[in-house]
Amino acid sequence: MGSLRLQSVTKRYGDVVAVTDMNLDIEDGEFISLVGPSGCGKSTTLEMIGGLTKPSEGSVYIGEEDVTDLPPKDRDLAMVFQNIALFPHMDVFDNISYGLRIRGTDSDEIEERVDDAVEVLQLDGMLDRMPSELSGGQRQRVAIGRAIVRDPEVFLMDEPLANLDAKLRVHMRTELQRIQRKLDVTTIYVTHDQEEAMTMSDRVAIIDDGELQQIAPPLTCYNEPANLFVAGFIGSPAMNFVDGTVSGSHFEAEELRVDLGSTDVGDATDVTLGVRPEDIHFRAALPDSESLGSVRASVDVLEPIGERMFVYLIPEKAVPTDRETGGEVSQQYLLMTVDPEEDIEEGADVEVTFDRSNVHLFDTATGGALLHGLEDEPAPTP
Repeated sequence: MGSLRLQSVTKRYGDVVAVTDMNLDIEDGEFISLVGPSGCGKSTTLEMIGGLTKPSEGSVYIGEEDVTDLPPKDRDLAMVFQNIALFPHMDVFDNISYGLRIRGTDSDEIEERVDDAVEVLQLDGMLDRMPSELSGGQRQRVAIGRAIVRDPEVFLMDEPLANLDAKLRVHMRTELQRIQRKLDVTTIYVTHDQEEAMTMSDRVAIIDDGELQQIAPPLTCYNEPANLFVAGFIGSPAMNFVDGTVSGSHFEAEELRVDLGSTDVGDATDVTLGVRPEDIHFRAALPDSESLGSVRASVDVLEPIGERMFVYLIPEKAVPTDRETGGEVSQQYLLMTVDPEEDIEEGADVEVTFDRSNVHLFDTATGGALLHGLEDEPAPTP
């Protein structure tokens, strides 16, 4: 069984805590991505699963077996890393088949498995080449092939597509998903690229500063982020945040005052309203029953990027501030996305509103989510 469990796993390097009390339950055949900013602890977590690093505390289980103290060779894992590690004196065929040969696999089966991997990885005609004759992307594909042919209980992949060109990365994302489904093998995939994590995974584990922030299906992380970090990290472009307070049924900030209707938030002194760029609309384009508030703003910058256009707005009442120092340093923007054919110009004054079903409220102090979406329409003002 390829199920995997991390139980209260912590890793320390002297006074530095790289991973804190990590608890993960991964089902057999599941594709899980570990995602987060550089240095967040995702690669360290993968190394503890693989046996390359021993936890300072906690246990690692594969199936029902505690493998915390087992060496990598006894864990039935196959690993692929960003830093390519091929045998320089072996050709492509021998590199891919090495693990099978030392396990005594029949030669006919070796050739069949290698041929399948070569077709998937677009390595036709390269089996007799040496690593020095390959490009970086080709060498990485050979490393992936060496893992594929092993048919292990668990795949561990640490940014394996990072050295590939953009077109091949898209192709390989699709192929890795197809291979994973075909083999039905548990896969733990580390990446800093949230697009990879969102498109490839059954669930995404988001890590920050060594702590697990949320593990859930990709769309759940996107639509119902557990906290401010997840809300700001998942999604490109990032979610807009407006700091303010809730009093009664109203959210109030320098930029806007909106009626939230009936919520369970109650009065709160420090609340952050979050709204994604695609959920900001021109006021005239959204029915009253679906809109939340009204913000007058001027268009600062337009960025057409093909299928959509980014519009940077300066709210009429926004005050440029630095959150850390309180000094007037950086302008408070709202970013919205519109159709690239939209008739709008830089410097124009506009009125925008938020899609009330897709706004989010967070506790500013703790970062925890308070609500996702407003279902009811506020009563009209008498």
